[in-house]
Amino acid sequence: MAGVTTPRWQTIFFDLDGTLANTIPLIVASYQHAFREVRGEEIDAIRAKSWIGRPLLAALLEEDPERGHDLDRTYREWNLANTERLIQRYAGVPEMLESLTSSGAKVHVVTSKRRETARLALAGVGIDHLIDVVGALEDTTRHKPDAEPLLAASRAVGVDPTTAVYVGDATVDILAARAAGMPGVAVTWGAGERDALEATGPETIVDTVDDLTAYLLDGAPVTREARE
Repeated sequence: MAGVTTPRWQTIFFDLDGTLANTIPLIVASYQHAFREVRGEEIDAIRAKSWIGRPLLAALLEEDPERGHDLDRTYREWNLANTERLIQRYAGVPEMLESLTSSGAKVHVVTSKRRETARLALAGVGIDHLIDVVGALEDTTRHKPDAEPLLAASRAVGVDPTTAVYVGDATVDILAARAAGMPGVAVTWGAGERDALEATGPETIVDTVDDLTAYLLDGAPVTREARE
């Protein structure tokens, strides 16, 4: 990527879980612990991954209206206690963020996590000094796949949402971007399945951090057709 210095978009919003930090094993284990403790039920990873990207409490209340709050509390307690142990880094993400900011792009996080939890996750993978959280669970009453988190984040940083881009690993990320009139770039190293991501109509789908960096820096295009 030598010589590539121009960002394709001046403002880049990133999802957090499964995009910038590998929190997937932590999230799956947290769901499994909560359901085991509260409902005496074993859930598989595929089921747990299907809730990623949505606000935690809303997903749990939909699953169990009577015990959703207990599931939420149990999940959060275990998740916090095990974050440092289970969170994992994605190789190349710090370098990508440094390249983007060096090129003049503004990079931000928009997540369904609470702001404090998001900051802990960023610190856990050593990138909290490279990117800020401008959109968190408590900032809006509607959440992904609704457009409001991205619209609110755009207002917070003073940009037209149609001039920014959102990068995420889940279908709700791409659906939220489209609802906000914003291009959505899907990555395949997180919770989402390629076929499901393709069905949401992303701007492009990328398989590696290097590919994502090149695409965001207006390097060689990575298109869905090129990957087929």
